[in-house]
Amino acid sequence: MHHPCRNDDGELVVIHRPSSATPSAHWAEPGALATAVPVCQMPASLNGLSLSPAPGMPDADEGVDEPPFTLPPGMRAAAGAVVIEDDGRVWLVSPTNGYGGYTTTFPKGRVDPGGTLQQTAIREVYEESGLLVRLDAFLIDVPRTKTYTRYYIAKRIAGCPSAMGWETQAVHLVPASRLEEIAVHPNDAAIIRAARAWLAAR
Repeated sequence: MHHPCRNDDGELVVIHRPSSATPSAHWAEPGALATAVPVCQMPASLNGLSLSPAPGMPDADEGVDEPPFTLPPGMRAAAGAVVIEDDGRVWLVSPTNGYGGYTTTFPKGRVDPGGTLQQTAIREVYEESGLLVRLDAFLIDVPRTKTYTRYYIAKRIAGCPSAMGWETQAVHLVPASRLEEIAVHPNDAAIIRAARAWLAAR
C-alpha cells in the first residue's frame, strides 16, 4: 500500500509491510496498547482532549530550562521527546519500513541549520506522530547511531495520530510498563530508564 503522504521529494511512499490499527476500544483503556495507522478512524477525543488533525506545523516554544548541550566530535545534533498521555501511557512511532533499523521508537530528528533543540523536538513529534506537544522538562542526552540526541518530556495538546507524516507507518499509545517490549532497539533503553525515573518521581 502507499502512504497517503508523499515524501519530501513529492514521491509516493510504498509501505511494504503495513501495520494494523487496534480496535477503537483500546484508546479508552489506560492499560491497553492502542495503534493508529494513516487515516484510520479515531475516537473524537482522548482523556478529554480532541483528537482532530492539526491545521499545520506548530509554533515552537522555548519554555524549558535545560543544561548545556555538548555535541561529541563527529556526531550530528538531534532532538526528540517522550510524550506522556494523561492516562500514563507513552506515545511511540513505527518508522515506515523500519527505517534506521527501528520497528518502534520515540519521535526524534536532526536539528536543521539555525534551528534549536526545542524547536526540533516539537517539529519532529508533529511530523512523525501528527501530535502537537508542549515540552515540559529536559529528560536526557543520549548517543544514537549517527546523532547525539536530546530528549524532553512532553504533553499532547492537540493533533491526531492518524495524521502522521510519511516517515511513520503507525503511531502507538503504550502503557509505560510495556515500553521495553515495544521499543526494543538498544538505543532506546537509556531513554526508557530515564522516562521511568521521571515518572516515578511524580
